[in-house]
Amino acid sequence: MSKTLPTIHEVTEHEAALYRMERLDLEFSNGERRLYERLHGRGHGAVIVVPMLDAETVLLVREYAAGFHRYELGLVKGRIDAGETALEAANRELKEEIGYGARSVEALRSISLAPQYMSHQATLVVARDLYPERLAGDEPEELDVVPWKLDALHELILLDEFSEGRSIAALFIVRDWLRHHGG
Repeated sequence: MSKTLPTIHEVTEHEAALYRMERLDLEFSNGERRLYERLHGRGHGAVIVVPMLDAETVLLVREYAAGFHRYELGLVKGRIDAGETALEAANRELKEEIGYGARSVEALRSISLAPQYMSHQATLVVARDLYPERLAGDEPEELDVVPWKLDALHELILLDEFSEGRSIAALFIVRDWLRHHGG
C-alpha cells in the first residue's frame, strides 16, 4: 500500500557548517500537521569503500571519531570532490587512507545514514585487485590499517570499537555479493 506524501506548507533553512538544516511544516493525508527537521549534506556525495586485500580479507581503518571521542574501527570513507565520480573518489580515498589503489572498483548501491532526518547517502564501493600507492590525505594522523577475515565478521560486529551502522551493513552486503559474484 502506498501512502500520499505529506504536503509541505513551509520550509525554513538554517546554516550549520557541513550541513543545511531545514524545518518542514508538514500536513499528512489524515489532516495531522507537524514540524520536522532534516539535515542536507553539502557537496557532491560520499563513498564508503570495502577494500578487499584478497578474496577473504577486508582492510579496515582505525581512526579518531569525534562523536564519541574515541578511536573507531570502520571502513574507508570520504566525500566525492567536484568533478569526480564515486569510483574515482573511492580510489582516491583508498590511496589517502590505507596506501592502496584498486584496479577494480564497483559501485553496489547507496546507503543512507539516518533517512528519517538526513538526506545524506554514501555510495557503497567494493575495491579489489589492490596495489600499493599512497596519496596525501586530510587526516590529522596516519590511520591504522587492520586486516580482517570476512568469515570472522561475527566476531568483528561484537567489538565495542566497531559500531558504525554503515560499516556493519556494508560488510554484510559485500560478503554476500562476493559469494554470488565469484569473490
